[in-house]
Amino acid sequence: MALREHWAETAMGVVVLALAAGFLTYSLSVGGVRTSRGDYEISAKFGEAGSLAPGAAVSVAGVKVGTVSRITLEPKTYLAVAKLSIDPSVKLPADSTAKITSDGLLGGAHVAIAPGAALEDLKPGGEIQNTQGAVDIFGLIGSVIRPQGGGAAAPSAPAPANPATQPAESY
Repeated sequence: MALREHWAETAMGVVVLALAAGFLTYSLSVGGVRTSRGDYEISAKFGEAGSLAPGAAVSVAGVKVGTVSRITLEPKTYLAVAKLSIDPSVKLPADSTAKITSDGLLGGAHVAIAPGAALEDLKPGGEIQNTQGAVDIFGLIGSVIRPQGGGAAAPSAPAPANPATQPAESY
């Protein structure tokens, strides 16, 4: 009887592993993780990368066209250099604009590309020149809640006079 219980436990373990592999395959296919290596890579330099991370989506008009493959710091200019892996069927004009946008108030970040009007396309290994870095939403909210003065305090309005200490006017 003990041997039979061990076989049942082993069979149950195999079923659990098969289900886990199925869920992993499903989540990778639905999540948009692509296994093709036909993508071409372009780069974009940002003054502020924010929470942008490798694997983040790259979109055009809200449609995912690629992913961020890596982010490095350029030592001379201190700019964040994002390498973008783009679907080969998407041809981006050379004067396109890249902007790091937030997925939501507490969400991650992704790169949104606005196509330009140039007749020539970005070539593999090319660079998007016009970029806008991430905006620090919590910093903006904090500056509205707690405005920081620029030094001297603003002059205040004179205090209203106390009628008890003022001389009476004569008519």
